[in-house]
Amino acid sequence: IRNGLIAAAGANVSAPSDARVIDGAGLTVYPGLIDSYTNLALPEAAASPSPGGGGGGGFFLLQQQQPRPPSGPNSTQPAGLQPEVMVEDVIRPGGNEIESWRSAGVTTALTSPRSGIWMGQSAVINLSGDTPQQMIVRSPVAMHVGFTPLRTGTYPGSLMGVFSTLRQMMLDAQRYRDAMQIYERNPRGTRRPDTDRSLAALIPVVEGRMPVVMLANSEREINRALDLASEFKLKLLVAGGLEADKVADRLAKQNVPVLLSLNLPRRTTAAMPEADPEPLRVLRERVDAQQTAGKLAKAGVRFAFESGSMTNISDLLSNANKTIEHGLQPLDALRAFTIWPAEILGVKDQLGSIEVGKIANLTVTRGDLFDRNSRITHVFIDGRPVDLRPATPGGPGQGRNPLTGTWTVVVNLGQGDRTISLTLQQEGERVTGSISGPLGAGEISNGSASN
Repeated sequence: IRNGLIAAAGANVSAPSDARVIDGAGLTVYPGLIDSYTNLALPEAAASPSPGGGGGGGFFLLQQQQPRPPSGPNSTQPAGLQPEVMVEDVIRPGGNEIESWRSAGVTTALTSPRSGIWMGQSAVINLSGDTPQQMIVRSPVAMHVGFTPLRTGTYPGSLMGVFSTLRQMMLDAQRYRDAMQIYERNPRGTRRPDTDRSLAALIPVVEGRMPVVMLANSEREINRALDLASEFKLKLLVAGGLEADKVADRLAKQNVPVLLSLNLPRRTTAAMPEADPEPLRVLRERVDAQQTAGKLAKAGVRFAFESGSMTNISDLLSNANKTIEHGLQPLDALRAFTIWPAEILGVKDQLGSIEVGKIANLTVTRGDLFDRNSRITHVFIDGRPVDLRPATPGGPGQGRNPLTGTWTVVVNLGQGDRTISLTLQQEGERVTGSISGPLGAGEISNGSASN
C-alpha cells in the first residue's frame, strides 16, 4: 500500500525497504466491506411536531418525534419534497456510529438522507477522514425516494397522495427541461423560465442518468416501485427488499438490483407467559427473510447487503451467516459486501476488490469472515489503519431507531389495566412488528413513527 492505494498484490511481491511489514500468519485479507444503505455521518435530525389528533376512544401506544426532513435553500417545494438536497453538504466525520461500523469491518457506506418522499441525493463515503471532503468517494450517487406520507398535516398525507406527487413532479421536471432547452436555443424574444432547483434536480432522474433508490420491503411496495420505474423509464434500485424473492423474476427481467437489508426480523426477548403464541405468519416471515438472498442469487438478481438501520452492528456478519445457512453461497455473500455493491453504486474502479490501483480499503480477519468465531484484527481505510473497538450492543430505546425491540405496555380499554407485548422493528420512519396480550395477537404491518 502506498499513498492510500494498492501498489502491488500477489504471492511473490517483495516489500520495499521503507515498508512497514505486518505479519499475516493465520490472517485473511478481504476487500473492505461496503454497507450499501445507511445514514452514517449525518447529524441527528431535528424533531418536528405532528398535528395533534382529537380525543375519543382507543389507546396510546408509543410515540416518537418524527425527524424533520432536510431543507434546501430557495426551494419551490416543502421539506420532504426537495430532491435537490445532497448529503455531501451535511455529512460530518467521526462519531461513535462510524467507529462501531469500522470495528465491524465496514470501510465504506452509501449514506442517504433520513426521511422524506423525495429524500435527496446520496454519497458513497469512506468511514475515515478529518473532513467531509476526505470522506467522499463519489457524490451524488442516487436519488432516494420513500413511500411514507408527510406527517405535517399537509399534502401528501396518504399513500395515494405520495404516488400522485411523485408522478406529478416527474412530469413537471420533463416540462421544465423542455422549456429550458427551448429558451437556451433562442433566448431572444422568449420569456425566461423561472428557475426551479427541485425540478432541475429531477432531470437526470427522468432521463435515466441518475439511479433512483426506492425504499420498499413488501411485495406490494416493490411492485409499485417497479410499476413507477417502468412508467417513467427510471434506473431503479430497491432498498430493503424483505420480500424481494417473491418478485425475483420481475426484478431480474427489469434488471433492477436490490440493496438487501440484513436487519432480519427476530424476537428480541422471551414471550410473556400469559401471551398467545406468536402467529404462524410472523414465524414464517423470520425464516423467509433468511432465505431471500439465496433465492435472489438463484434468480439472477443483482444485490448488495446493507445494514437496514440495525441498532446493533455486531449483527451484520452473524445475519449474513444466517443467509448462508439458508441457501446463499459463501462466495456470493462475500461479493454482496464487496464487488457487487461497488458495481451497483458506480465505484467498481475504486473499491470492491484487491487490485493494483484501487483504494486501499481492507478488512483483515483471523478466521473466515463468516465464521461465528472469527475476529476482525485490522481495518485499513485509504491505506491507513484505524483503531478498532468492540461494538456497543443496542436495545429498546437505543440507537438510531429507538422503537426496535420488545416493549411491555399497560393499556386501559375501560375494563381495567391490561398488559400487552409489542415486538417492533423500525427502519427509518417505517414500523412493523406484532402485538400480543390477553385479548389475542395481531400484526403491525404498515406503521410509522411520529410524535
